[in-house]
Amino acid sequence: MKKALDLLMEKNREMITVAPETTLFDAVRIMVENDIGAIVVKEGEEVIGIWTERDLLRQSVQENFNLKTAVIKDYMSRDLKTAPASEPIYKLQDTISGLYIRHLFITCEGKIIGLLSAGDIARACLVERAREMDSISWEYYENWRWEKKRR
Repeated sequence: MKKALDLLMEKNREMITVAPETTLFDAVRIMVENDIGAIVVKEGEEVIGIWTERDLLRQSVQENFNLKTAVIKDYMSRDLKTAPASEPIYKLQDTISGLYIRHLFITCEGKIIGLLSAGDIARACLVERAREMDSISWEYYENWRWEKKRR
């Protein structure tokens, strides 16, 4: 069964990151350019937060919110959810579903090495389930209607 690291390798995409002082306007521009729904905030080499299009939606209705002057460090989520690179994909799905989250950071030896979305994980689970179903012999189930013997 595939693991988190396998999904990251297949995804073959670096995390798109910004510095904490980046304006939300610039973050949105980078997200649009890269066709992503979340952006990772890094300070030096350390991941310190994440900001998503859903965050933008919620924050945009706040009084005095100004996309062009607001900086991402003031609006990002710092409560980062992680899973080890060795985690099986079905466990990743349980984590995403159980915590009601849409993004999961993947770690190796205590360091964040990538980010998987709920969509990445759901897609991988569907592909795995289809592969499992293809490996099952359905002959018994397809031919279950045998004649009853009369006594």
